[in-house]
Amino acid sequence: MIAEGASALSFDAVAKAAGITKGGVQYAFGTRDNLIRSMITRWEEAFDADVARRTGPDPSTQALIRGHLAAMRETEDADHSRAAVAVTALLQHPDRLAETRDWYAARFDGLDLTKQDDLRLATTFLAAEGAFLLKAFGLLSLPDAQWKALFDDMLCATATGPGGMEPDKD
Repeated sequence: MIAEGASALSFDAVAKAAGITKGGVQYAFGTRDNLIRSMITRWEEAFDADVARRTGPDPSTQALIRGHLAAMRETEDADHSRAAVAVTALLQHPDRLAETRDWYAARFDGLDLTKQDDLRLATTFLAAEGAFLLKAFGLLSLPDAQWKALFDDMLCATATGPGGMEPDKD
C-alpha cells in the first residue's frame, strides 16, 4: 500500500492489512481523507515522540532541531515511503499545507538567523529535510551506512562550543 502511494489507499486495502472488516474501517474514519489524515498524524506523532525522547522535556529550539536530525539519521525505508505518501497527500489537499507551514515555523521560532550557529543549524536542518524527501521519492539511494554518515556529519556541523558534538549513536 505504501509503495503504491496515497492513490492506492482504500478502505478495502486498510481492512485487509489490519485484518478487520471494510465496514469497521469506514465506521472509524468516515472518509478516505480522514483515514489519510489519521495515518499521517500517527506517523508525525511517532516521529515527534522519537525526537522528544532524544531531547528531553522543554528543549531549546536548537536542541529540538539536533534531536530531529538524530531521529532522521535512524529512519528506515518504511519511514521514507510514509513521507512520500504524506507529502503526496498534502499536495493533493492544499488546505492541509497550513498545518505543515506552522510545524516548520515552530521549528524556526527560537532561531536567530543573524547568529552564525543558528544560521548553520537552520541550513543543516533544511539540507536534511531535502535529503529525506529526495530519498522518500526515490531520487536518492544511499546505503544505510552512508545515510548515517551523512547525518553524523550534519550533527557535527551543528555542534556549538569547543570540541564539537558527537553524533547520537542510538
